[in-house]
Amino acid sequence: MARLQSYEEFVKAHGLLLAASGLPQQLHRRLFQKLTSETFDAGAHFQIEPCEDGRQRRLLLTSASVPMHSDVFLIDHAWTFRLPDAYKQLLEVPGLAQRMASVMCVGTDLSSGLENGVSQQDNDNLSVDEILANEINYSKERGKDSTSWLELEELGIDDDMLLSLDLSSKFPGLIALSLYGNKLKNVEVIIQEVTKFKNLRALWLNNNPVLNKCDGRMTDAILHGCPKLEIFNSHFTRSFGVWALGFCGNVFGKDNPGCDNQDRPLHTVTSLELSNRSIHNLVNKAFSPVELPFLSHLNIRENPLEENSVAELFQILKGLPSLCSLEVDIPGPLGESAVQILESLPKLSLLNGVNASKILEMEKHVVDSMLELRLPEWTPEEPLADRILNAMWLYVMTYRLADEEKIDETSVWYVMDELGSALRHSDEPNFRVAPFLFMPEGKLDSAVSYSILWPTQNVQEGDECTRDFLSGIGEEKQRSARLTAWFQTPQNYFIQEFKKHHQKLQSRHIKSLPQTPSTTVTAYHSDGPPLRVYTDIPQVEEFLTRPEFVITTEPMDADIIWTSIQVDEEMRKATGITDQQYTNQFPFEACLVMKHHLAETIQKAQGSPEWLQPTYNLETHLSQLIGDYYIREQDRLNNLWILKPWNMARTIDTTVTDNLSAIIRLMETGPKICQKYIEHPSLFKGNKFDLRYIVLVCSICPLEIFLSDVFWVRLANNPYSLEKHSFFEYETHFTVMNYRGRLNNKNTPEFVREFEEEHHVKWSDIHQRVKNMIRSVFESAAVVHPEMHNPKSRAMYGVDVMLDSSFQPKLLEVTYCPDCTRACKYDTEAICGNGEVLKGRDFFNYVFGCLFLNETTNVTQL
Repeated sequence: MARLQSYEEFVKAHGLLLAASGLPQQLHRRLFQKLTSETFDAGAHFQIEPCEDGRQRRLLLTSASVPMHSDVFLIDHAWTFRLPDAYKQLLEVPGLAQRMASVMCVGTDLSSGLENGVSQQDNDNLSVDEILANEINYSKERGKDSTSWLELEELGIDDDMLLSLDLSSKFPGLIALSLYGNKLKNVEVIIQEVTKFKNLRALWLNNNPVLNKCDGRMTDAILHGCPKLEIFNSHFTRSFGVWALGFCGNVFGKDNPGCDNQDRPLHTVTSLELSNRSIHNLVNKAFSPVELPFLSHLNIRENPLEENSVAELFQILKGLPSLCSLEVDIPGPLGESAVQILESLPKLSLLNGVNASKILEMEKHVVDSMLELRLPEWTPEEPLADRILNAMWLYVMTYRLADEEKIDETSVWYVMDELGSALRHSDEPNFRVAPFLFMPEGKLDSAVSYSILWPTQNVQEGDECTRDFLSGIGEEKQRSARLTAWFQTPQNYFIQEFKKHHQKLQSRHIKSLPQTPSTTVTAYHSDGPPLRVYTDIPQVEEFLTRPEFVITTEPMDADIIWTSIQVDEEMRKATGITDQQYTNQFPFEACLVMKHHLAETIQKAQGSPEWLQPTYNLETHLSQLIGDYYIREQDRLNNLWILKPWNMARTIDTTVTDNLSAIIRLMETGPKICQKYIEHPSLFKGNKFDLRYIVLVCSICPLEIFLSDVFWVRLANNPYSLEKHSFFEYETHFTVMNYRGRLNNKNTPEFVREFEEEHHVKWSDIHQRVKNMIRSVFESAAVVHPEMHNPKSRAMYGVDVMLDSSFQPKLLEVTYCPDCTRACKYDTEAICGNGEVLKGRDFFNYVFGCLFLNETTNVTQL
């Protein structure tokens, strides 16, 4: 096809794309010119500059000025991919990993030091003995008899080496000791060596293996053996005082380690950064107006402060004569309202970095300060591909392709080139970016993807160029919570939101509904004509062969409508379907078959039963999910989650991840639930599996449901793994192979026999637990949504179940009108009941017999 020749042709082919991009109309012709001439001239106007100690880049304007809406710039896409292909591409595409590592600033190892005045020495090429000798010489040069401050960081020191160094003999007067990032594992050795330092005020053992397995015993022993210790692993001890506050106020450090006879060392402190110091009690002799008369800025975020009442905290803060700027969690130890805090502390001019008068004017109750950037972290041993997969969620953007016929099921992700990726976030940006598909031949199959950049404010030379990462997303769409993908948002707020949510769930329970004899009236009378069935499902048309039923092609003539599509008012009008006809749908059944409604239904009825993994609707409960994630992180629990679209089958757009930024960014590809991943499932010969059960519902009120004696197992093709790379492997973590992958059919009786032998369990016990769970699922729907009941409704649902490593059932989902190709194709032996052989060709005969003739052949009432 010929290429677009004129601007008019361009607008005709790209009208919807131009409107969706938000590009001002006066720039449309300019965009056309640059696209057709492939003009990439942004480099003449902008400069990329390293920042954050080389861990990020920013974009500066080098032109004299760029007025608002004056120009548009093309940005190339350096990497375009679909999520399942990401890891493979990084390994196989030459140069891709190296370029992405450079774009995301994870290509080189950064030296790490301590914080707040503790700087990392240039120890890279020195042995431990040489470093110790240098420290002794350093002290002598400064006229001191002994070394007070010793940093032995990331030197590979293990337990044996620590013993051999005999530090207490060489440095008996140590005040601060850092063993950050070494290989210390033995609790007893550490306690023995550290407690020899009786004057120690600060000790850092961060990033040593011992912290991954020790309990509180080591901490208690060290605090008992070092009675003057005020800082331990970056947290304040309960003995903190002048020294710890002086360290955070940059009074004490290597050049001034501090001593007991200094006169009022905190007198000059104007700013104190005390966030995340594990402070339980702020009432302290050192933290007082006498010691801190000139303290003007105070940050006490992310401290429990649970031993102080709100009144006590306000009293001590009011007493600080110069305090005018405060940062604190809201809600938090000073209450839940920024307005109330300002009314109680009228001298404050800034609260969480926001002008106090502005807060009072807007009556804003929750105020966040300038958020700390969420920068990628890695270790030198971590492969380049792994670093990129972790860091990319700070950079990627997404779109989904669509034409006149359908929308693509799988989203496209992309990383802008070096210039585009250097654009950082601002709530008040001066530029805007949008993806744009240029179709040079006017058709989607000729499309080339770019991003387009244009100024939304007047920008001057030297200004940083920014964009809004959440353009068009306000608080009604959880903007503040979604910023957690890029920034270290206040953990305390989210943890409190989770705790309130959890308490609410814990308070909910329903009583089991009684199982009653069938009261459903049969739809067929022996002296009458056969029931006419209209269906669009080939298996029903082929295998429903009983004389009581006959297939018809006219919906309005049918007694029974059995269809795979929704019978709504529009369909009823179009086809002539009436309320007197039976349908294979219940009103409001979305409360079961849509994943977010299913979780909500169960949670309203039963809170958090053991068989439902913690589940969050990300459109409404993102804050609670973030709080849950943070608590698991603090408790060092597994933090692997699975994200599922509300209403898509066959695991489309389903992702497994332990990356919080990824969880939040994946919301951009459509509404999802986020569910705690079953990281330890029961396995069959090393492979993951789940079970598909068929539930027949005759009535909601009273609840009358039956379980088909046929169920089947679905097996993953690859051995189960928790390696991060495996999360991108569909055939490792997912079991639905009917539509992609290779399907390995496993006969159910054979599976059960082999499973019992492998795990030494009785399947009958497992089956009973599954039946109880399925009954509870439908009881929840009946209690929460009694409006589901309709005497003219009969339905079949697929219920997917997984077993954990303790053989307890876990609900995965409920499916409307499940695909029963497999049930019709294979003969199988009934696992429960009399063990007879069930012919696949008879499957729909006994399904319809149960639902419409009140028969119980090959089904069990629940």
